[in-house]
Amino acid sequence: MDLLPHFLIEPQDEFIVKNKPVTLTCRSTPATQIYFKCNGEWVHQDDHLIERTVDPATALPIMKVTIDITRQQVEKIFGLDEYWCQCVAWSTTGTQKSQKAYIRIAYLRKNFEEEPQGKEVALDQEVLLRCHPPEGVPEAEVEWQRNEDVLNPASDPNFFITADHNLVIKKARLADTGNYTCVAKNIVARRKSNSATVLVYVDGGWSEWSKWSACDADCSMWRSRECTQPSPGTGGKECQGLDLQSLNCTSEQCPQTVSGAEDVALYVGMVAVALCLTLLLIVVVMVYRRKKEGLDADVADSSILTTGFQPMGIKPSKPENSHLLTIQPDLTTTTTSYQGTLRSRHDTTGKFSMTNGPLLDPLPNGSHTLHNGKLNSDPSEFVSRLSTQSYFKTLSRDVANTSYGTFNFLGGRLTIPNTGISLLIPPEAIPRGKIYEIYLTVQRKEDLRLPLAGCQTLLSPVVSCGPPGVVLSRPVILSMDHCSDACLDNWAIRLKKQNYEGAWEDVLLMGEELVSEPYYCQLEAETCRLFSEQLGTLALVGESLHMGAAKRLRLVLFSDAYCSTLEYNIRVYCMDDTQDVFKEVMQMERQLGGRLIDEPHVLLFKDSYHNLRLSIHDMPQAHWRSKLLAGYQEIPFYHIWNGSQRYLHCTFTLERLSLSTCELTCQLCVWQVEGEGQSFGLDFNIAKDTRAVDSEFLLMDSNATALAGPSAFQIPYLIRQKICSSLDAPCPNGADWRMLAQRLKLERHMSFFASKASPTSVILDLWEAQHFHSGNINQLATVMADIGKQEAMIFLVSDGEC
Repeated sequence: MDLLPHFLIEPQDEFIVKNKPVTLTCRSTPATQIYFKCNGEWVHQDDHLIERTVDPATALPIMKVTIDITRQQVEKIFGLDEYWCQCVAWSTTGTQKSQKAYIRIAYLRKNFEEEPQGKEVALDQEVLLRCHPPEGVPEAEVEWQRNEDVLNPASDPNFFITADHNLVIKKARLADTGNYTCVAKNIVARRKSNSATVLVYVDGGWSEWSKWSACDADCSMWRSRECTQPSPGTGGKECQGLDLQSLNCTSEQCPQTVSGAEDVALYVGMVAVALCLTLLLIVVVMVYRRKKEGLDADVADSSILTTGFQPMGIKPSKPENSHLLTIQPDLTTTTTSYQGTLRSRHDTTGKFSMTNGPLLDPLPNGSHTLHNGKLNSDPSEFVSRLSTQSYFKTLSRDVANTSYGTFNFLGGRLTIPNTGISLLIPPEAIPRGKIYEIYLTVQRKEDLRLPLAGCQTLLSPVVSCGPPGVVLSRPVILSMDHCSDACLDNWAIRLKKQNYEGAWEDVLLMGEELVSEPYYCQLEAETCRLFSEQLGTLALVGESLHMGAAKRLRLVLFSDAYCSTLEYNIRVYCMDDTQDVFKEVMQMERQLGGRLIDEPHVLLFKDSYHNLRLSIHDMPQAHWRSKLLAGYQEIPFYHIWNGSQRYLHCTFTLERLSLSTCELTCQLCVWQVEGEGQSFGLDFNIAKDTRAVDSEFLLMDSNATALAGPSAFQIPYLIRQKICSSLDAPCPNGADWRMLAQRLKLERHMSFFASKASPTSVILDLWEAQHFHSGNINQLATVMADIGKQEAMIFLVSDGEC
């Protein structure tokens, strides 16, 4: 009986390691012939090793064939298609084909795509160490080591390795302190990442107070406590507060002693002190009454604290729902919250345009007023004085890009005009009784270079705010532009901070924020809002996770404002799409006498390693010609991607054939090789508009660079306190701060808000940072009304009562 051949052994997938050939085997019965076919071509018969046997049970012929495949054979088609082989067996009845076997060259690259970063974590805190192994074929297996010992989650369930190879320590223990290494291996090689040091620290905690001591001879009793529950360890914080308390005893508890000459002397001294204090009090009262006569004229009303959400210096209208956000003045509170004169919102004569200087200035009558006016101090003097200190020698001395002011617990705001950079200092961020002189500056990139490696790129300006080390009671909010596509699936975006030694450290990974850390970030489409409990020099650095990651480039076109020759230059700047870089270019072109000839355009530039090309087309040949020899100009990929080069541009030199030619029409094409491109149509007269770069742009942001106290916020201080007290307490139906966050589309940050003592105040801080220039007070009032919390009706008061 004739049978078709069937395979007892079929060829299997193989990997070529280094230069060692692989062997493919086929075995079939009944078979008269077997040959291999690789990538559609028959393998020469001389390359087959044939072995023939007979099945003793069936007496059918069995044929076994093997061939060797070398690395050179696979490399010939490497990149065009995958190399495959299959065998074909014949019998007297017909033929059969085996499965395809794929042969690949095995490798494992040296560099990890992402390595674990060291961390300092509190006891019982969750720890995430990220690892993206090097690219390899076959895909690398990953294991984790601590101090060179392999971690086994099966034996220690406190460790967990995710599907994408990250290590999670569920609850950090003291024993988890150590050096962690990610190890990747396949059949070719074994790679180890740089070690990441994890330090688990313990913050100190008090033990219970001891019992009160017996009254001593001074008629006092004492008690103490120790910082031992637990004791601070491995760099943890000491206990906060007193370890010793005293209390005056009652007269019955005091030890009784016989009065003598010493007691008489004591009583005489006490009477003398009392008389002195009485006289001093009389003098103080008289001085106070005299000052009060001048002060009463200034305290016209206190609506600066109690009016509805109205920016200072703008006459309030009567918006819908505004009654929900106004309250009856509480003058008893202002005496403890503010010191000095409170000006009426209707007094627009000296309104809040503070740029620099002290918070309190003396009035002519000797009283003090909350200072919001322009100051006479020279900003350059402040920068020069600050730069002489050792830590601040690296600060920018560019006065135009520096802002500073003096602030207390009322908070305020610093802004660097036309850069998108601002620092919001919320109320109570500075401890009461403290006054800080705070600065904000943007660093020039050539003065302060960040170490960038691999696919990393600078996504934001380098911003310094300080002085570092000041004590803050709650986070400030630093706002700055970024130029990423804002898709965290495409990026690993890290916040870097410069330490006291000048080295840069990773302090935050976007999307992996822990609420216990001193930094937290909201990444918007074009802006980053950074909550920070520490001041310093900061920047955003991104690392693309794949070639789909893109940066936003701003393309800006300039030409010469005056052209008296046949040659005419067009400069095309390709810059990061952030306002600070745009400001620098505008300032430089103004100095050069340049002219902006088109609206800026935005181009997405992908991490594809391809260069950017620029060309000019469709000029009227009868009047113009290009002096460019090549068909296009090209900017290398890495010059653009690392983001550290300023003023990156191409210049197209055109030539008109006659001085009378003034009309220019053409097409400018800008594209990334094998990527996105744009084409701009230019049509203008080079003689009509001869204005240099207009200074109007540099005045777009005409607000004061520094605002202190109520003028820095749209929400009055007392109204803010009432809203917080109304919404902070959890409500069973959700009509609390959580609903406020949802209405403002901030629900992604719920866990961060919940970790704060007053979630509502943090939400309002973020709203202030987002809407200082364009805040819709009616919208916020409507949100408050939608929440439907009836306690909000305590804010009801007519405008006449304000």
